[in-house]
Amino acid sequence: MPINVLMPALSPTMEKGNLAKWLKKEGDAVKSGDVLAEIETDKATMEVEAIDEGVLAKIVVPEGTADVPVNDLIAVIAAEGEDPSSVQAAGGANGKASPEPKPAAAPSPADQNTTPGGGHMSYERVNAAPEGAQPGGTPQGGAGGRVFASPLARRIAKQDGVDLAAVEGTGPHGRIIARDVQAAKASGTTKAPAAQAAAEVSKAAAPAPKAAPAGAAPAGLTVDQVKGFYAKGSYEEVPLDGMRKTIAKRLTEAMQVAPHFYLTVDCELDALMKLRETLNASAGKDKDGKPAFKLSVNDFVIKAMGLALTRVPAANAVWAEDRVLRFKQAEVGVAVAIDGGLFTPVIRRADEKTLSTISKEMKDFAARARAKKLKPEEYQGGVTSVSNLGMFGIKHFTAVINPPQSSILAVGAGEKRVVVKDGAPAVVQVMTCTLSCDHRVLDGALGAELVSAFKGLIENPMGMLV
Repeated sequence: MPINVLMPALSPTMEKGNLAKWLKKEGDAVKSGDVLAEIETDKATMEVEAIDEGVLAKIVVPEGTADVPVNDLIAVIAAEGEDPSSVQAAGGANGKASPEPKPAAAPSPADQNTTPGGGHMSYERVNAAPEGAQPGGTPQGGAGGRVFASPLARRIAKQDGVDLAAVEGTGPHGRIIARDVQAAKASGTTKAPAAQAAAEVSKAAAPAPKAAPAGAAPAGLTVDQVKGFYAKGSYEEVPLDGMRKTIAKRLTEAMQVAPHFYLTVDCELDALMKLRETLNASAGKDKDGKPAFKLSVNDFVIKAMGLALTRVPAANAVWAEDRVLRFKQAEVGVAVAIDGGLFTPVIRRADEKTLSTISKEMKDFAARARAKKLKPEEYQGGVTSVSNLGMFGIKHFTAVINPPQSSILAVGAGEKRVVVKDGAPAVVQVMTCTLSCDHRVLDGALGAELVSAFKGLIENPMGMLV
């Protein structure tokens, strides 16, 4: 039986991916472990390995195709002993019907095959063309016919009450894909009868929307409406890539869903700067004669956040809808700016690692983040994050929590300030930090306890060495 190769789910939140490059061509033999293709997600380019042997008989989605929905058919492999040319014919050549997989719910992570590279490649063995397929590959809809749609398209249609039988598919061989359902929803003409009636009743009962104030830009503007506010030729249109789209979506959701509150504290840095100088001076030399490590202030901040979380265990937790997940070790993400967005690689067990280990991990993470070579497991998860803009001279700011994390620390620049000590003015180096908290997990007193523990470690840094 031929084997369908489906667009893999490379992360729990991935809905679409870009097929960047095929590393095998039609007719090539495929062995388990061979790299078939490179898939671009919103965060990285991942190599996806084969888990079956055979011959790559048909490439359905050419390289360079963007926004391919997860679980859509991208290629067909002829299993051992099969004639690749006949499999190509079954895939739509010579006017024969497509070997479409039976419609099914999207596979759970446990049902997918994990590759050594961290990606998930979905395969589905298929038999002859399913009943109801047209000679040209167009699915039959309506009573007595079958509608062929991707699992994601079916899920969206079910949620939005769209009748798939009235939707025209634009996917491979006429298959209905997610964008077809979304287009049908936007047209408002393909609602299932019950859903359509309910929508009409709801619309009739809803109060009329309030008019926007004069000159105000209403929410949910279309592209053309936004452009209408500005003179033609006064701007350049920059299309969004996958990363920027995902950042916009996730952080908008974070502000809408997670109730943020903010706690700001000033931390004196004099003791930390002296200890940092001493530790860096004591670093041994590597084989090239360079210092074995060079600690930054950010390394101390990461370590302090890790220890603070374990000293305030109730704050070392995240929200999980009907419960809170509380952790035994601290996982601290660190925002790394790259062209067009940012990564937040996570330092695991930050409370247990030495400062030099944290420093080495961060240098490696930052280099691979800028090259978009981080694996999903290296930037997913975490309980809190650190966002440091001090190197840009920013004194104070607030950051948006990165779900599912429950907090994020915004770190400003260290600067000399005049303070009163023992009744007399004194000059000290001070750094302003603001903790954004998810009020579903951290109440005000708990957040203040976490910030206080962090401040104590920064101002008495020897406590991080024992």
